[in-house]
Amino acid sequence: MTDPLDVPTTPESRDPNESPLRAPHVVTPADDSGESYAIELPPVPPPAPPELPPLLEFDVELDEPFLLPNDPPAAEGTEPHRPFSSEWYLSLKRTLGATACRQLGFYAIPETLKLSVVIPIYNEEATLESIVARVRAVPLRKEIVLVNDCSRDRSAEIIDKIVAEQGTDPLNEIRAFSHKVNQGKGAALRTGFSHVTGDIILIQDADLEYDPSEYPRLIQPIVEGKADVVYGSRFLGDQPHRVLYYWHSVANKWLTTMSNWFTNLNLTDMETCFKVFRREVLQAVLPKLKQNRFGFEPEITAKIARRRFRVYEMSVSYSGRTYEQGKHIGWKDGFQALWCIFRYGIAD
Repeated sequence: MTDPLDVPTTPESRDPNESPLRAPHVVTPADDSGESYAIELPPVPPPAPPELPPLLEFDVELDEPFLLPNDPPAAEGTEPHRPFSSEWYLSLKRTLGATACRQLGFYAIPETLKLSVVIPIYNEEATLESIVARVRAVPLRKEIVLVNDCSRDRSAEIIDKIVAEQGTDPLNEIRAFSHKVNQGKGAALRTGFSHVTGDIILIQDADLEYDPSEYPRLIQPIVEGKADVVYGSRFLGDQPHRVLYYWHSVANKWLTTMSNWFTNLNLTDMETCFKVFRREVLQAVLPKLKQNRFGFEPEITAKIARRRFRVYEMSVSYSGRTYEQGKHIGWKDGFQALWCIFRYGIAD
């Protein structure tokens, strides 16, 4: 009888499908005794991981101009290319290619183009300085129009400070207007619209719910001649948003659907703050605008649709605030919006 301990355990005698890490290794004798012996095999150490090259490190501040590796160094005493300038875009196009630039939203904005940002303000002392600073940081030539709708907090004082300290910034011109009596968001926007001088006009709330860094994406369809109006949608789904009130989102989507029935548009977010217009669009509809409060949203949507302007939607991020943080809109505004959908869906 063969001694089970004499059974060879060399690699050549093992089952090729057997794991070399199995322990213990069971050996069965050749006779019918039914006994088996367990032999402890030394563990096989795992292979050492391959050495990976070190990660590339970048020291680039957001919203700051930068040079790509194959760009010629800037001449002494000159600034690197400003983001969205023709030189900046061409340097990216050489490195990444036109297709990648297209997918990443890199394109050239004419230096002569002026963006007018209209900011209606009512009791926004907590966020006013921050939002203006963020708007100013966007690397585009802009006029910032602040409209104080008779705020009862320190907003007027903060506006005066912002205007006084604006300095001589070639990319930002800040102007301020005020109402002696509180009239509402729609009235504040009409006041701002009547004073803008830019080629493209954009609405920005004074809170921090909407991110000004998304301006280049929002205006791109207009700059490229594809759209007359752009809405920034919170519900297209590919941008981050804070999770808050479920019934608010239901009401927003329902009002958008009702608006779409009358306008025959397929918007996903009619109530969005981010609305962008070519100057000619506002010139056409401004004399017809009547709503003073949040009825402005369905009113201007109906007037745009009736005049058959080209409308695009772009996804935007959304950092909604709570009522404790100063949110203004309420259920009464929802019923007012519903009335405006019917009213302006039928006629101007």
